[in-house]
Parts: sequence; structure tokens; C-alpha cells
Amino acid sequence: MWRFASMFARSISRFLFLILLSLLLLEDLSNGAPFGNRKSGKSLSSVLSLFNLKEKSRFWSESVIHSDLNDLESSNPSKFDAINYTKAGNIANYLKLLEVDSMYLPVPVNFIFIGFEGNGYKEFKLNAEELERWFTKIDHIFEHTRIPRIGEILTPFYKINIDHEQHHHLPLISHVNYNFSVHAIQMGEKVTSLFERAINVLGRRDDVSSTRDEAIGLWQVDVDMISVVYNSLVEYLQLEDAYNIFILSPKRDLKVAKYGYRRGLSETEINFLKENKSLQTRILQSGNIPESVLALDKIKRPLYEKHPMAKFSWTIIEDTDTIEWYNRHLDALNNVERLYQGKDTDDIIQSKVLQFLNGKKDDLRLLSEKDLKSGEFSGLHAECLTDTWIGNNRWAFIDLSAGPFSWGPSVGGEGVRIEQSLPNVEKTIGAVSEISEDEAEDRLQEAIQEKFAVFGETDHHAVDVLLAEIDIYELFAFKHCKGRKVKLALCEELDERMQDLKNELQAFEGEEYDESHKKKAIDALKRMENWNLFSDTYEEFQNYTVARDTFLSHLGATLWSSLRHIIAPSLADGAFHYYEKISFQLFFITQEKTRDIKQLPLDLKSLGDGLSSLVLPSQKVQISPHMLPLSEDPALAMAFSVARRAATVPLLLVNGTYRKTIRSYLDSSILQHQLQRLNNHASLKGLHAHSRSTLEIPIFWFIHSDALLVDKHYQAKALSDMVIVVQSEPSSWESHLQCNGQPLLWDLRRPTKAALAAVSEHIAGLLPLHLVYSQAHETAIEDWIWSVGCNPLSVTSQGWHISQFQSDTIARSYILTTLEESIQLVNSAVHHLVMERTSEQTFKLFRSQERELVNKYNYVVSLWRRISTVTGELRYADAMRLLYTLEDASKSFADYVNATVAGLHPIHCTRQRKIEVEFDMTTIPAFLVVLFVLWFVLKPRRPKPKIN
Repeated sequence: MWRFASMFARSISRFLFLILLSLLLLEDLSNGAPFGNRKSGKSLSSVLSLFNLKEKSRFWSESVIHSDLNDLESSNPSKFDAINYTKAGNIANYLKLLEVDSMYLPVPVNFIFIGFEGNGYKEFKLNAEELERWFTKIDHIFEHTRIPRIGEILTPFYKINIDHEQHHHLPLISHVNYNFSVHAIQMGEKVTSLFERAINVLGRRDDVSSTRDEAIGLWQVDVDMISVVYNSLVEYLQLEDAYNIFILSPKRDLKVAKYGYRRGLSETEINFLKENKSLQTRILQSGNIPESVLALDKIKRPLYEKHPMAKFSWTIIEDTDTIEWYNRHLDALNNVERLYQGKDTDDIIQSKVLQFLNGKKDDLRLLSEKDLKSGEFSGLHAECLTDTWIGNNRWAFIDLSAGPFSWGPSVGGEGVRIEQSLPNVEKTIGAVSEISEDEAEDRLQEAIQEKFAVFGETDHHAVDVLLAEIDIYELFAFKHCKGRKVKLALCEELDERMQDLKNELQAFEGEEYDESHKKKAIDALKRMENWNLFSDTYEEFQNYTVARDTFLSHLGATLWSSLRHIIAPSLADGAFHYYEKISFQLFFITQEKTRDIKQLPLDLKSLGDGLSSLVLPSQKVQISPHMLPLSEDPALAMAFSVARRAATVPLLLVNGTYRKTIRSYLDSSILQHQLQRLNNHASLKGLHAHSRSTLEIPIFWFIHSDALLVDKHYQAKALSDMVIVVQSEPSSWESHLQCNGQPLLWDLRRPTKAALAAVSEHIAGLLPLHLVYSQAHETAIEDWIWSVGCNPLSVTSQGWHISQFQSDTIARSYILTTLEESIQLVNSAVHHLVMERTSEQTFKLFRSQERELVNKYNYVVSLWRRISTVTGELRYADAMRLLYTLEDASKSFADYVNATVAGLHPIHCTRQRKIEVEFDMTTIPAFLVVLFVLWFVLKPRRPKPKIN
């Protein structure tokens, strides 16, 4: 009995095991994924492959968008469509969608060379081959970058301090890349001679105490007047639709030791004006003069119909192309020279001040008029002499013949502008070309001794000695013989010696010499075949010396920095959206009540003009001033008192003197917190408008009698939801910056420049020109070369006019934010599609929504293309009109993806609650095996007869 039970138990166990095995087999065969490889990752090809350009391409292509839905679906759905859908593994693979890695905005740039045709300084000449060899090495594609919020940067060692723990709404290294197309333009002799003429005519002595008959030490060129020449040349060639960087190398006047560019008056001219009361009276009584004696009718001769959008292109402007422009401006400069001819210092200063007073919307006009009427010039300071400048329009220049100059932090700091910051024609090219015969012989002997010193006492074959001699002569010839206009006698001797060396090497081709030596001789002869190191022709064989290569590499690095600092600079970290209307809420906070806002010690009209310049032409502006006396608002007075603090600030002056000062300042963090609390309690009205079409910017302008700053060192500070400005009485505050060895003085009574810089950072993320994000350092670094121009972001000028470079940066900031957020939305939607598995059960439902999904996606990509195209043509107004549309289209695509995925989930859940057995021919053998086993186990057994 027990034996029978044991056998029955083993049969039941075997039976249950076979049943479970069969079920597992059927489950595997009935799985939703068919046989074959399952794709769960990204596919190799993508409809967005253009945006993941990397090394593939730099330009847009029609393949970015599906031209028709036929490449995604067939007109007659069949079983193969369902199979392809199921095999794709996920919906993103089926649609061939990838997350966007990078997007490219084209940026047209012209590098315009003046004085490099062989008639400029040191008669230096550049060839197209040289320019292309060096300037194609410029990194013409790089990412847009953002700089995190900067903390206290001036103490203890003038280092930039960035909080790395911040949350970044947008990535610091953007998905959007700049693609620069560089067009090099070389101007002819006529243009060079006209700029040399303009520098001589529009320049004057920096020190007016010296007489005209003496040799001139330092020369200052009126940058406002010479800007007319730059503007007219850009308009004449119709280069307004590109960013233009001029590189000048004009001949110097032998009487001028050094010259630079400046707005306004020099220090000696200001002192002369202060002491001469009769001159002040005469200026106030003078009538108006023409705004610019260089104003001319606009004439145009287009250089090209459209900017050549290539990595590098080269154009030489013939003199015949610019003869009309040259003649008109030469006549105008001659008229200016006659106007100033024979005038003494009084007359020159009078004409210059009148020129400022009659300027339109000029900060110098407002400054000079106030000083003249009050008779007090304590706030009038000389601006820096510079050799670089950023114009009001889309041009900037570097004058390699001017300077050199220096500016930046007085002590400490990084990337300061020094005298060696720009390439120097005289010290590189000039120094090489002026080597004497004696110096050449000395250098040749040094090279010979250095080369043969390594041979030592051991014997060497004659071939090795000849090869060493050839190496010496080759290196010497490249450095000191090739391309010289005045030939060295030593080079002629070496040319004869090289012929002898050839003959000696040819003698080693005989059979009696060793094969290795014979091969060395033959290789050396082949190397010498194409040599022309000692040619008399200068024009045909240019001087590719180490000095020239050093000069060109330095110049290339300088021009590359212009791309990073003024054309496509880094922006502050944050999302800066485009609004149709900007409303500036000005809260002037005074200690005592003032009857009328016009009695405040500031010029509201100039402030309003400055704020309006930060607004794009397509935007509306509203300026609403309010007065908030501390004596009538106890809560506000308490907030001011709580935020006011004092600190001991150590200073090391330019002359090396150590000094510590007690500095009163407002702590911006405390003040912001207090003002936010007041706003919540309705003490401050109308601060924030919750509207997508209007941005209200509260500007708290504190007017105080004692010296007062923000966060120890600033006159204004941009915060997340407000701007804080302080105005106090000191008119000559010695800052932490210096220019040409002299400290830069700030007029704390006029913080307009600092206020506009802070407001531009608040609305669009603009930062001072010397800051840029470094991926190598993963933080911001400084380079002060381009901190020039009469704009709020420079330190070398007191001007606050927004340049066209900055206006374009503001517009581009809005575009970048919208594109970045659109990319994030699309990538998030694509990621959802990657995570959504495909199966035959969901195919029918997805098929009904596929066309609309692809259409919405195509619409987003078409908007990306359109915005990129119009931005590359610098049509920012057209791009602004597309931003709202792109926001809506991106959100619509993301919402539709979410809705589609949500609609597929119930089908997945239903499929998971039941076991579906898919009948296939491969399952028949399995069923037969199972049936046979069941029959074998359960078949009735014949009872054995019992035998006693």
C-alpha cells in the first residue's frame, strides 16, 4: 500500500512539473515582443540629426523636417506596419526621434583689415594664405554659456566667487551653439591713407600745457568724431547686417610718441577749463554749432548682396571700389583741419565743449551743461585713453599702432589689460626685419655651436655632418633671410654654400658608399629641391617666420576674444523672457520729504532715455516714478536701517599704499527680504504684475547724503525681483579700478551708468564686458581688453549708451531662453516616448494619433529653423514675433505626447491582467509533447494478478 502511494506521489510530482514547464514555455512564446532584437535605446539615425551636428555639418538642411508623413507611415496600413511598430521597442524609435543635444544659431562676422596691404605701419603685409591658415583655427563654433550668481568678488584677493550649489533653471552650458561665419576683408591703400589722415586731423595733445612747436608726447583722438568715419564706411559697403571688427595698422606720425582714443576732455583740459572762468562764460554765451562737421550724405556701394555664410572667406577691396567714399571724406577732413587751424587752447576746448552740448541724447552733454551752469567741475573726470573701442552700432575696432595702454583692477584681479595684451607690430615684425649683419652672424655662430655641441668627441660620417649643416642653414634662412626686403650679405653667402652642399651630397650617390648613407643623401636632396629660402622676390615669398606666426596667433586669439566678449557674451544664470511691455517702477527713497519729484538731485529725462534704450523697438515702455520719504513711512525706514551696515575694507592703492577704510553700505540680501515683507503687507503698491505680456521692474533708488554703497563695492545691484540703486554726495570716489596707472574715480552723485547696467542684467542677463564663462575652469574668468566703449557695461568710459552689440544681446537673450525651454519640453516629451513600450495591442490606437503627433513635432522644428534663420540675418524683430508661437507649439507637442501615452496605459494594464496565448506553428510540437506525457502518466494501468 505504501509502495503504491509512493509511486502515485512521484507521478503527481512529475505531472505538476511538466505542467509548469509547459506554462513557462507558452508564456515565452506568447510574449508581446516578437523574435528578434529588441531596441530599447536610441537609434543611429534621427530626424533631429541636424541638431546633434558635432562634426557632421554646420548648416540647416531640408532633412530636419519630415517633408511628408509618407516617411513615417504608409498610405495603406498593413501587417508589416504593426510588425515594424512592435519591433521598434518604443515609440521614439519607431518615429526615429532623438533628444536634442545641440542647436546652432548662425552669426555673421566681418574682420576688416586696414593698413595690412603693405602701406601701413612698418609696411607690414598680410596674405590671404596667412589669414586663412591662422584664422580658420579660431573656434568658430562654441556653446552659449551662463554665469551663476556672483558673490562678493572684490575681497579678500579680488577673486570671483561663485556659489556652485545654486539651482540652475537653465543649463550653464547651453544646448544652443553659436556658429560664426568669418569674412575677412582687406581694404586698399586709399582707405588706409584716409584713416591715417583722420587720426592726424581729429587728434590733439593730451597735455595742453605744452606748446605746439614741441614734439608731441601723447596724442588723443576724438573717438566721437572718428566714429563717423567708421559708421560711414560700414554704411557705404552695406555691412550693417553683420558684426564688424576693424583691425587697424596705420602709419604713425613721427612727431607723436603714442596716441589713443578718448571721449571728452583730458585731465589737463578739464583743469584748464576749471581755472578759466572767462572761458566758461564764453561757452555758455556761444550759439549752437553743427552737431558734427563730418556729417555727410549717405552714399552706398554694397560689398556683397548677402554675407558669405562660410567658415572663412576672403575679399580684397580695390581702391576703385572706395574712391567716391574716399574723396568725400577727404574733403570733410580738410574742412575740419581748416576749422581748427591756427586756434589756441581756449578755442579748441570751447569747440569741443560746444560739440558735447549740442549732441543728441549724449551723457556728456548733460554732464557738461550741469557743470558749466554750476561752475563746479568736481564730478567731471577724464576718461581712459584706449586702443580698442566698441561703437554704438555693430562695429568695434583695434588699433595696433596706438597705445599700448593698461586698465583693470588696481591690485589683484585676473585678465587685466596690460601693454602686452595686444599684438605689437613693431616688437614682432619690425624687430625681425631690422636685424643687422653683425647680429645675423652672431646668431648663426650660436646656432652652429649649439648644433655641433651634441656631436661630442665621437667620429661621425661626412653625410651626418652635412645634414647637420643643412639643418642650421634652413632654420636660419626661415628666420632671417626668407621674405626680407633688404637682403643680408650673409644670406647670399649661405645661398652659395647651399649649392656646394648639394654637389657634395650628390657625390654620395655612387655605388661605393653604404646604402644607409646613400639614402640619407638622397632624402636631403629631395628636401632641398623645393627650397627658395634666399629668393630676391619679396612679394611672392612672404616671410613665414616665427615672429610672424607669433603675431598672427596672438591676433587670432584677440579676435576670438571679441567673439566671446562683445558679439556673443556669456549671460547671467536665469530665464529671461520676452514681454510686450516693460514697466519701470521707480521708487525714489529720500531721508526727508521733497515737495516735487523734479527737485530730486538727478536728471529724470536722461534716466528715462537710458531705461528706454534697454527696451527693444518691438516693446513698449512705461516709466512710473514714485517718492517714498523715510520720514513718512516707519516700516520702510526700519527696513533701510536694518539693511544698513558698516565694514572695514582693506585697500592697496595704485601707488602701493596700504589703507583701510570704514565703508557704509546696504546689504542687498537683508534689504530684499525686508522689501518683500513690505510688499506682502501692501506697504508698497504696484510692484509685480502677474501678466505674461507685461514685466514690471521695481527699482529702489536710495538717495543719501553720506557715502553709501551696495554690498560694500557697488552703486547698483540686480536681484531676482528688484534692482537696488544708491546715490550719495561724494563726487570723486576712488574705485578699485585703474587706468594707465591712475585710479578711476566714480561720481556717486550720478549712478545712472551703474543703474542701467544692473537693470540690463535684471531684464536680460547682461554682465560686465570683462566677464565670460570658462568651461575649463567651470566658473567665470576675466579679460579686460574689451571693457571699452561708452556703454553701461564698460569701465573705461563714463558713458551709458547701449551699443547695438548689447541691444542684439538683449534680443538674443530672450531667444535663447525660449529656445532652451522649448528644447527641454521637447526632450522631456521624447523621453516619455522612449519609455513607452510598443506592442501590437497599442498599435491601432497609436496609429490614430500618429499623424497629429508628427504634425505638432514638425511645427516645432519648423519654428526652430525659422528663428535660427532670421536670427542669423540679425532680424531680431521678426524673431521676437515667433517666440510666443514657439512656446505654445512646444507646450502643445508635450501635452499631446502626455495625452497619447496616457491613452496607451489602460491597454498595457489590461494586457497584464490576462494571459494571452498566441497560436503559432511552433506551439504544435509543444502541445503534442504535453499530451503524450499526460497520456503516459494518466493512462489506466492493467491490474496485476495476485499470486499467493
